Amino acid sequence: MKHRITICTSCRHKGTDCRPGYELIEKLRRAIAEAGDAVPETFEVSGVACMAGCDRPCTVAYHGTRKATYLFGDIDPATDIDDLVVFAQQYSYLHDGWCSSVDRPRKLRKSTLARVPAAIMAIEETEAQAS
Repeated sequence: MKHRITICTSCRHKGTDCRPGYELIEKLRRAIAEAGDAVPETFEVSGVACMAGCDRPCTVAYHGTRKATYLFGDIDPATDIDDLVVFAQQYSYLHDGWCSSVDRPRKLRKSTLARVPAAIMAIEETEAQAS
């Protein structure tokens, strides 16, 4: 199963030019690599220009094939790396991606911006009716 963590690179701390997303990407990549087998699935960590969480930098999304997607805000590269790695480990074992906020690592309990169900595309046959 494929997993991805996407981090906003355009988020700025208000009133500054500081863009902490780049720092978060590097720290998270390094922490996941150092975790070794503790994170059983391979997670691709990448950046994206904007995830519309501008008031809550940094924003981070967890995606998985056929899994709910999570969007977290107010993530600090200096203090929240361990919680992001723990959630990567947890998320890799969730068959559909769903978990309660009380089951998430401490920082991610209250910083959830969205949980989006996995996309399930339904195709319905329709018949054109002649008038």
